[in-house]
Amino acid sequence: MAQMTTTPPIAVPAGGAPARVNKPRRGRRSIGASVALHGTLILAALIAIGPIAWVVLSSFKPGYAVQSTEITLIKDPTLANYEYVLFETNFPSWFLNSVIVASLTMLIGIFFSATTGYALSRFNFPGRRSLMMVFLVTQMFPVSILIVPIYAIMAKLGLINTLPALVIAYLTIAVPFCAWMLKGYFDSIPTSLDEAASLDGCGPFRIFWRVILPLARPAIAVTGFYAFLTAWGEVAYASAFIQTDDKYTLAYGLQQFVPQFNPQWEYLTAAAVLVTIPAGIVFLFAQKHLVSGLTAGGTKG
Repeated sequence: MAQMTTTPPIAVPAGGAPARVNKPRRGRRSIGASVALHGTLILAALIAIGPIAWVVLSSFKPGYAVQSTEITLIKDPTLANYEYVLFETNFPSWFLNSVIVASLTMLIGIFFSATTGYALSRFNFPGRRSLMMVFLVTQMFPVSILIVPIYAIMAKLGLINTLPALVIAYLTIAVPFCAWMLKGYFDSIPTSLDEAASLDGCGPFRIFWRVILPLARPAIAVTGFYAFLTAWGEVAYASAFIQTDDKYTLAYGLQQFVPQFNPQWEYLTAAAVLVTIPAGIVFLFAQKHLVSGLTAGGTKG
């Protein structure tokens, strides 16, 4: 005959509920692990921020202090470096050229990428898979290989030493990648929205403009930011296509401060600080969409 096992009763204090048994919390780190984790994070932050802080501090130092072997954070601070860069060089012209090129690359790149990504996501047409493979293959070639054929095309079109040549060249970099990213985001938007809008009498472009595009703002912000940075900091195409000082962009113009025999590091650091301001402004406008936009297309809902 099987014996029945009984569990001992839980002691209940008089006039109260059963005593709660204290169990150790799962996932709670020890003090040593917390110290090690925070120390690692602080070290990583210092490694990331250190060079940027050094450039900013060096931009306020005179030339002899920047080139000195003595390591000092602040020594004889001055604004002369910024005054020289802004008023005694063609930096304002370079700045304007970069703003024009980067803005046009961003706006045109968003338009072509969004329309291409939507077409690849919603329509089946001959050559669709081949076009997608072409976009992938173009990302495999380094910029140095593409300079020669693109230069030959620009020369035949008479666009050498012009800003449109840079815009077209930068679009060849930005559009394929951005189209793939937006295609993944459009795939995550239910097609039932397109069907409902078509029943209301909307055509394909109106559906894209009025229904789909407002829902794709996070992905649009990320692709716009990527296209802007692609044009803002690129040097290889600018050095190949631009020949006169008045058409230089900022990234290429900064090389004028580091000649072969007399590098002017104090002016270079001041110019580098000024170069980061527009990119920082664009980032501030796009930052609220960056997290959701970077994960665009990760899941299909």
